[in-house]
Amino acid sequence: MRKGGNLHQRGRELAPIRNEAYKIYLETPDIKGKELQRIDVAKARLDVAIRPTGQQWQVAYTEKGIQGLVDQFADLHPTLVLLEASGGLELLIVTALAAAGLPVAVVNPRQVRDFAKATGELAKTDVLDAQVLAHFAEAVRPTPRSLPDTETQTLAALVARRTQVISMLVAEKNRLYASRPPVHQRIQTHIAWLKQELDEMDRGLNEALHKSPIWREKENLLRTVPGVGPQLTLSLLAYLPELGTLNRKSIAALAGVAPFNRDSGTLRGKRTVWGGRSRIRTSLYMGTLVATRYNPVINTFYQRLVAAGKPKKVALTACMRKLLIILNAMLKHHTSWQYLTPQLLRPCS
Repeated sequence: MRKGGNLHQRGRELAPIRNEAYKIYLETPDIKGKELQRIDVAKARLDVAIRPTGQQWQVAYTEKGIQGLVDQFADLHPTLVLLEASGGLELLIVTALAAAGLPVAVVNPRQVRDFAKATGELAKTDVLDAQVLAHFAEAVRPTPRSLPDTETQTLAALVARRTQVISMLVAEKNRLYASRPPVHQRIQTHIAWLKQELDEMDRGLNEALHKSPIWREKENLLRTVPGVGPQLTLSLLAYLPELGTLNRKSIAALAGVAPFNRDSGTLRGKRTVWGGRSRIRTSLYMGTLVATRYNPVINTFYQRLVAAGKPKKVALTACMRKLLIILNAMLKHHTSWQYLTPQLLRPCS
C-alpha cells in the first residue's frame, strides 16, 4: 500500500516537469524592491507570472509571441534573466533574449533543486518553483554568459545529429543478427541508407571546418597532438568553444574531469569527478585511449600512475584531464604539439 502511494506521489511530482519545457525568472531593479517575472514554457505557449505583483499571462510559443515577450522584457531593463535548462528546448527564447542584449543565464535544474532542499523547501509546485528560483538568483547571482555564435551552434547540431545516426546504425546492425529472414532486406536497406547519410554528414562537417579560418587554425593545432583525431576535434570545437580561453582548473571542471575532494575531519575520501559536459567526456575518453598508446607524454603519465598502484580507470581519467589541459594551453598560446625525447634533453651548465 505504501509502495503504491509512493509511486502515485512520484508520478504527480514528475507531471509538471513533463508538461513544462523550462522556466525563466526575470529580475529587474525597483525602488521598493526587486520584481521577479516567471515563465513556464511549454511547446505551445509561454506562461508568464510577475512577482510580487502577481500578474500572469500567456504567450504563444511562436516567433511573434517570443518577439512580443522580448519587447516587454526590454522595457523593464532587467539585471538578469535566469532560465532552467531543458534539453535544448530553451534555445529559441534564449537566442531571442540574447539578441536583444538582455543578460541571460541558464542554470542546471539540479542546482536549483539542491538549493531548494538546502533552504528547507522540499515541496515542488509551479508557485514554489518561482519562489525558489528567484531566491536562487538573488543568493547565487549566476553570471550571464554569451551564447555561442551561429556557426558554432550549427556545428554542434550537426555533430549531435552524427552521433544519433551512429547510434541508429549500431542499433540496426544489432537487430540484423536477431531478426527473421523476411525483414533482413528491410534492415539492410536501412543500414545502407544510414551509412550513406553518415558519409554525407562527414563531408558536410569537413566543409564547414575548412570554410572558417578560425576553426581551420584550431583544427590544425589540435590534430598535431598524437591521439587527437577528427571526431575529438569536432566535439571540442562544437561542444567546448571555451577551450583556450579558461584556466586549467575551469576547463577541467567544465568538461567534468576535475577531481573533487570528499574530506571530513580526519577522513580523507576518494577524489571523484562528476558533472560537466558528458558529450565532451565521451569523445575525450576515446581520444585518451589512443593517446595512452601513441602519445609519449600521456603514455608515460599513464604508465607511472598504474605503476604507483592506481586503478586503470582512475589513471585513464587523470590522463583525460592532462590531455585536455594540454589542448587548452595549445589553443590559448597558439602553439602546435612539441615533444622533446629524453635523449635530446641536456642539463643546464
